[in-house]
Amino acid sequence: MALTSRAIWLVLLGIVPVVLRPTASTVWLWLLLCAVVVGIDWWLAPNPRRLEIGRTVTPSLRLGDSTDSTLLVTNPGPRRAVGVLRDAWPPSAGAARTRHTLRIPAGERTRVSTPLTPTRRGDRVAAPVTVRLRGPLGVAARQASLVVPGQVRVLHPFPSRRHIPSRLAVLRQLDGRAAMRVRGQGTEFDSLRDYVEGDDVRSIDWRATARRRDLVVRTWQPEQHRRVVIVLDTSRTSAGRIDDAPRLDAAMDAALFLTAIAGHARDRVHVIAGDRTVRAHVTGHDRVGLLHDAISELAPIDARLVEADWRTLAAEVTRTVSQRALVVLVTPLESSALEEGLLPVLPALAARHRVVVASVADPAVERLARGRGSATDVYAAAAAERTESLRGRTAEAFRALGVEVLDEPPEELPLALVDHYLALKRRGLL
Repeated sequence: MALTSRAIWLVLLGIVPVVLRPTASTVWLWLLLCAVVVGIDWWLAPNPRRLEIGRTVTPSLRLGDSTDSTLLVTNPGPRRAVGVLRDAWPPSAGAARTRHTLRIPAGERTRVSTPLTPTRRGDRVAAPVTVRLRGPLGVAARQASLVVPGQVRVLHPFPSRRHIPSRLAVLRQLDGRAAMRVRGQGTEFDSLRDYVEGDDVRSIDWRATARRRDLVVRTWQPEQHRRVVIVLDTSRTSAGRIDDAPRLDAAMDAALFLTAIAGHARDRVHVIAGDRTVRAHVTGHDRVGLLHDAISELAPIDARLVEADWRTLAAEVTRTVSQRALVVLVTPLESSALEEGLLPVLPALAARHRVVVASVADPAVERLARGRGSATDVYAAAAAERTESLRGRTAEAFRALGVEVLDEPPEELPLALVDHYLALKRRGLL
């Protein structure tokens, strides 16, 4: 049972008989009358549980966009349903107006919409819908909370997608769709030409040389449809925030940008996200479907406060690809975590694949390292310098194993990673 403001006014109206007949019996009689009126009005109010409420499917949207969640409310009862409906959502869903007035005649249906502007990526799940229906006198109401399933998937905003056209222009040159043709240390035969000083003697074609008077060498072009494996670290080191945004979101942006470009290059791309377990695995070579699936599958994944099990993730890479591939490990360059977890498994991984470690650098560390204004700033600068030194030591240990290391700020990492991928294509190393 719920009381309305009219019930309060009804009780206050009892001041008149109490003033006219100021006795205790008058007070009790008036309160009894109010209770009877409230009880009758509550009994005559429609039962909110008899309403038929359904929710339409809310499409996915990018973080920063807005959408509407729509409820269809049907009144199958014999009396008009008058009251209030509250379509509750978590605060991160950004629901602007959750309370809706209901006036549904018997046997009819109405539609109510709740505007949503989510502030966080992932699946935002609706809370129970609360309905309060008033009686004919408007002094009491019946209230019930009904479970109406509903959610909206908030996708990664993917800010680096604006750079896709410029990188695709470079890619069209590399794969032969433009005028320039690239030859390099690939694995697909391209043509024969005369030997010049500096050529690899292993490229000499002795059969062709026997038919000519000069030495002849084979030229190669980069092999197409290679395999690219992107491993996204979702452990505790990815839970930190950089410029008020999760570090994992910046890492996802770089992974999605590389997925888009490699998909257009018709490479077979695998996107693996995990920490102690594999939490998502997206694969394919259809450039449109691959990017869509990657964005959708990665959307609900948040960083967890656990250590990454790199043996499990490396085993997943081994199960995924048997041939030599480009393996991109998108993980923060944190020395304490990587030297104990990743470094022991990296030699075996680097022996079979070309490995790149892509890390999101925190610009605040560099800013702190330059601070000298006060004693506090000097201590902060010393801590920042030590952090940079440890990161540099870890990067050098990786490079000693033949692993490329890219450590860039959030806005620059996607471009640096894709440019490195295109450079490998240009040199015939991928």
